[in-house]
Amino acid sequence: MVIYVVRHGQTDYNAEMRFQGRMDIPLNELGKEQARGNGRALKELIGDKAGEFDFVSSPLGRTRQTMELIRSEMGLDIPDYRLDDRLVEISFGDWEGFSINELETKFPDHYAEREKDKWNFTPPGDPTENYDLVSQRIAPYLKSIDKPTVCVCHGGVIRTMFHIINGGDERAAAAAPIPQDRLVKIENGHIAWL
Repeated sequence: MVIYVVRHGQTDYNAEMRFQGRMDIPLNELGKEQARGNGRALKELIGDKAGEFDFVSSPLGRTRQTMELIRSEMGLDIPDYRLDDRLVEISFGDWEGFSINELETKFPDHYAEREKDKWNFTPPGDPTENYDLVSQRIAPYLKSIDKPTVCVCHGGVIRTMFHIINGGDERAAAAAPIPQDRLVKIENGHIAWL
């Protein structure tokens, strides 16, 4: 069974290096083109077998917008996909909306603490999470998949998928770059970028 995972396209917050977490920030023009490009790539990979796939998205607007652009490029009925709350992005609590530079200035001690252990650091606020908590909701999601799937989610979620499947150093997993114009393929217990 194969799972194709797509990060949502770029938002202005991504471009500005702002923590967006659960904030509902729409795709910018580059993000829309990234989503369309991923849709074209999936059309080539899946072809006429799209009807065999489950299409599932995080409920946030930027992932739904990405999914709809993907489905449009694939020539599929645009709204015919489902949402799964487990795929929502990591919550950065009170840090959402701040840029990295603003956090370093406004919360230098907390930011330094995060830099030491991004995987287990939980920002202040409610709701808030760390990568370990996200992995505890993503592992059951991955186990629940029972048919070929196209999944649109977020950078933090994809980082936890790589860690769940590949193991390895938590620091490296939390800091891994997650492109918005490439696909991830999970198959037979392996995860890799295409």
